[in-house]
Amino acid sequence: MGDDGAEKSHPRIDREARTLTMMVGLSCREQHGQSELCPDCKAMLDYALERLAHCPFQEGKTTCAKCRVHCYKAAMRARVRAVMRYSGPRMTYRHPVLAMRHFIDGLRSETGGPQAKAAQPRG
Repeated sequence: MGDDGAEKSHPRIDREARTLTMMVGLSCREQHGQSELCPDCKAMLDYALERLAHCPFQEGKTTCAKCRVHCYKAAMRARVRAVMRYSGPRMTYRHPVLAMRHFIDGLRSETGGPQAKAAQPRG
C-alpha cells in the first residue's frame, strides 16, 4: 500500500475536534434557534477545525486557550472564546465525558511532544 500523502490523524486531535464541534453546535442551536449550524457558526467551526488539523503540537497539545502559539486571527479567537464560555458549563450535562476530558487536557501545563520540539524557535 502506498502513501497517499494524507496526514495521520491523532486521537487527541480527533477528540478536540469532536469537543469543538459539539460546543459550536450547542451554542448555535440554543443562541440562534437553528437545528443545523447557521452559516456564521459553520464558517467559524470550519476555520477552527482547519487550525486544529495543522496544530504543530498534535498529541502533546494543551487546550488552545493555554497554548503559547495562538494561530487564530484575533476576531475569530474572540468568537470561539464566546462559544466556549457559553457552551462549557452546558457541556457537563450534555456531553459529560467530552467535557471532563477537555478539562483534564486543560490541566496540562505546557505543550509538548515531538512536533512541539520542531515548532520551538532555536536559539
